[in-house]
Amino acid sequence: MRLPSVRFLPSSAAPAVVAANARIAWMARAGNMEGARATFEAMPLRTTASYNALIAGYFRNHLPEAALGLFRRMPSRDLGSYNALISGFSLRRHTLPDAAAALASIPLPPSVVSFTSLLRGYVRHGFLADAIRLFHQMPERNHISYTVMLGGFIDAGHLDEARKLFDEMPDKDVVARTAMLSGYCQVGRIAEARLLFDDMPKRNVVSWTAMISGYSQNGKLNLARKLFEVMPDRNEVSWTAMLVGYIQAGHIEDAEQLFNAMPEHPVAACNAMMVGFGQRGMVDAAKAVFERMQEKDDGTWSAMIKAYEQNEFLIEALSTFRDMSWRGIRPNYPSVISILTVCSALAILNYGREVHAAMLRCSFDMDVSTVSALITMYIKCGNLDKANRVFNMFEPKDVVMWNSMITGYAQHGLGEEALGIFNDMTIAGMAPDGITYIGVLTACSYTGKVKVGREIFNSMCKNSAIRPGAEHYSCMVDLLGRAGLVDEALDLIKNMPVEADAIIWGALMGACRMHKNAEIAELAAKKLLELEPESAGPYVLLSHIYTSIGRWEDASKMRKFISSRNLNKSTGCSWIEYDKRVHLFTSGDILAHPEHAIILKMLEKLDGLLMESGYSADGSFVLHDIDEEQKLHSLRYHSERQAVAYGLLKVPEGMPIRVMKNLRVCGDCHAAMKLIGKITSREIILRDANRFHHFKDGFCSCKDYW
Repeated sequence: MRLPSVRFLPSSAAPAVVAANARIAWMARAGNMEGARATFEAMPLRTTASYNALIAGYFRNHLPEAALGLFRRMPSRDLGSYNALISGFSLRRHTLPDAAAALASIPLPPSVVSFTSLLRGYVRHGFLADAIRLFHQMPERNHISYTVMLGGFIDAGHLDEARKLFDEMPDKDVVARTAMLSGYCQVGRIAEARLLFDDMPKRNVVSWTAMISGYSQNGKLNLARKLFEVMPDRNEVSWTAMLVGYIQAGHIEDAEQLFNAMPEHPVAACNAMMVGFGQRGMVDAAKAVFERMQEKDDGTWSAMIKAYEQNEFLIEALSTFRDMSWRGIRPNYPSVISILTVCSALAILNYGREVHAAMLRCSFDMDVSTVSALITMYIKCGNLDKANRVFNMFEPKDVVMWNSMITGYAQHGLGEEALGIFNDMTIAGMAPDGITYIGVLTACSYTGKVKVGREIFNSMCKNSAIRPGAEHYSCMVDLLGRAGLVDEALDLIKNMPVEADAIIWGALMGACRMHKNAEIAELAAKKLLELEPESAGPYVLLSHIYTSIGRWEDASKMRKFISSRNLNKSTGCSWIEYDKRVHLFTSGDILAHPEHAIILKMLEKLDGLLMESGYSADGSFVLHDIDEEQKLHSLRYHSERQAVAYGLLKVPEGMPIRVMKNLRVCGDCHAAMKLIGKITSREIILRDANRFHHFKDGFCSCKDYW
């Protein structure tokens, strides 16, 4: 059925049609496309403007196919119809060619609005050269065209070209002047911004706020506050700009004082305050602001999730994201990145997959930062194949994405693959950064490639624009130490140009434990005490070394020293995801889990199977001088074994059992896991504090080099 189009309406019908068109536009702006479409379909008479309003609404709400379909069904079109099409296609980067084609296909002479719609699309998506070309081709320009082009130069950081265009503008209104002022502020040219501000014949609240923000962004908070105090009029944006200035500078006390003094608390100000509290670790304060808010937007939820995530309230972050989704609130980029980071930290693959699906529904799979976080999530959840597929599908790749894959392969003990990605990266013309070299050197360390690691490190020192820092020297110490070159590693520390930090001494300490070098371990422990006097880590390691070589008296003295100093000692814990829940296990505390009875039976069953397979417990990994039976009992209840036992009970056959541990897996559990994987015909993926271990058919991916 052909829909009627009415250009000339009876005078009695015209007000009703105009009102209906306004309702369509209003509903579309509010995201209520069902209501907009229902209003359109209920109209007894429709004008071309009715179609144009609904087309614009479809584009605004990310429904370009529906918009194009309606455009094609229009009985007649006017210039506004084509302008709606151009403007809609200009909203998304990949449909810009369609916008240009729509402009070229207009049967009527295009207006300045037609050209400006495409110009705005080029500027929005960073195609400055195309924007300049189109701007010069325009048969006529108005002040909006000039202002859009001015914004393009400013966004690209071309301030001199922007100023030249600004000086050529026939009509410099307050919008153009404020845009130029903001551009100067963005690049730190505050003096020029202030001159422009002082020369403005007319200022509005936006101009004042832009100057205040400029001072704040460039660390001149006192000048920002003085200008804020003399503003003739303030609105919520002005208050929020001053608030954000304090937060960005880390002056959370001043920010809180200003926040409390605000006559009203708009959503943007509350969101900024929550971000500030989260950055300072004041999670309860952020939560209090969140709970007091009557109105919340996606930024509100994102700020609360971020506050939880960055302060390691991971379960709370998950719960908040689920609550947001349950309420039908569409996630934004920051909230997706935060929740992917949480999934990475907890290694909850199933929930990470759900977030990936949500990304596809929201078209977030085209954003490089979000996709980088997605790749990292799959890597840290042990699904390297999926990470590789996402990586290969995305273009263009940035350095963060390349680094994620290099580091991922390194953590999984796949040194050759990590080096291959590094080679592909250089062939693609992507310059490596400091993190790239950390990933590559780590890959060499975890796979014993001492010669290759030395060559890469030396080339970095001689040929790279990146100077080696403490992190790179730490990788080299780890590389040499793992290979048994402990004395050489110590020499490197003594002669390197940077001061050794706790990470470097910790790497040496780990090598000493691996190769049972008590003499150098004592030196490293002494250095670590100076750097981290409250940490028990080095003394626990030293106690392990003493135990492994039978120095029980020294080990006992070390334990007493730890107790007497009340040092912080990390308790070993492991966790596994099952049925959308994270199940936590603590070493030695088997009774804490509600299903401990069946877990105990599985552990006993595994003990019997291990003994039949020739397993013999390695008591050197027990810190106390106790009899062999007690040592076996102690090792049986290490947290990773509890988690694997639970996984055997719950995870369906054919699926890998994925376990995470907060500390380095002990040698005895490593040996046991290989056998458990073999006798149960299951693949076990264990992520400890350092790397991944894939146990299958009696072997580990690390090839026992860890």
